[in-house]
Parts: sequence; C-alpha cells; structure tokens
Amino acid sequence: MVSASACAVATIVPSSSGAQTLESAEPAPVTSNVSFTVNGERRELDLDLRTTLLDALREHLHLTGTKKGCDHGQCGACTVMVNGQRINSCLTLAVMHEGDEVTTIEGLGTPDKLHPMQDAFVKHDGYQCGYCTPGQIVSAVAVLAEVKAGIPSHVTADLSAAPEASNAELRERMSGNICRCGAYSNIAEAMTEVAGRPA
Repeated sequence: MVSASACAVATIVPSSSGAQTLESAEPAPVTSNVSFTVNGERRELDLDLRTTLLDALREHLHLTGTKKGCDHGQCGACTVMVNGQRINSCLTLAVMHEGDEVTTIEGLGTPDKLHPMQDAFVKHDGYQCGYCTPGQIVSAVAVLAEVKAGIPSHVTADLSAAPEASNAELRERMSGNICRCGAYSNIAEAMTEVAGRPA
C-alpha cells in the first residue's frame, strides 16, 4: 500500500507588505509496504519507492555482507539470489520483490557451519582482500545450480547437451563478478571442487 503524497505541499504565507505569497515545500517521499523472505525469515519494511534491494538489505535490515561496489551493476559485489536466481541487488528496487525469497551471503552458512562453497573459498584462498567475496560466493553457488539445471551460457558449445562445469563455463558465468585482487584462478578451483570435478 502506497502512503504519503507525491504532490508538493503549498502554503500561503503573508508578507511584510500585507500581500500573500505562495510557498511550496518539498514533497514527502512516497513509501510502500513491502514484505519478502530474507534468509528464511519473513521481513516487512516501509520503504521509499526508490530504495534498491541492496540498500534495503544493508541499511534497513543491517545485512552488510552484501557489498555496495560500483552501484551500477558492473562489479557483482552486491550479488544476491532472488527465488534461486542471482541478481545484482543494486539494479533492482526493493518494492519489486514483494513475496520473493531473497538469499544473501548471511543465509548460506555460518562461521560454525560453512556452506561448501564458503569452505572451498577458504581452502583455495579464493578471497584475498575479501570485499568481493560475498558476491563471488553467492554467484558461484547460483552458477553451479544453473549448470545443474542445464541452463546454457555464451560458451556452451552444444545446446542440445547438458552443460558441464568446465573451466570455460565457470569463467564465463562468473565474468560479471569482478575481483580487483585477481583471485580468479583460486575462485575457479573452489567452484570446481564444489562441482565435484578435478581441478
């Protein structure tokens, strides 16, 4: 339900000469109630319609694992899964996800019980500075699910056969996640291990 008015508020103010002038105030932001499931927990927020999913997660739900990198959908640091598919959360508005299931890095594992992909990233030193790591891990989990579901990529040679988690496939699918430290080979090795293929 949308609340507040998008219209500017006009106020009549008397001047020192006795004449009346019309002053307009800034309009209040238009807000909407949005509810979605985040990491298995139902959450409800009243948000400015312009709030991105990334800002809703970080600023309103305090799930700061998802990082704000470029804020233009080019680096992948903000990658989350919505209904099982990976997206750049900086490019989508929170109100567009009414009823959706959102999974952030916090929803994959805990320090005491790591997700297999988190464990593989640690084992293969796939993180280095760590800023891009949450987005890389969430994207890597989704990539393996895409391969398992038979979804082809740009480098899939045979569209009638199920794609394999080859080095070329993994690198192509992860190309939207930038690592400025250059840990790409380690990330590919971690993904290969989780996929059950020899590195």
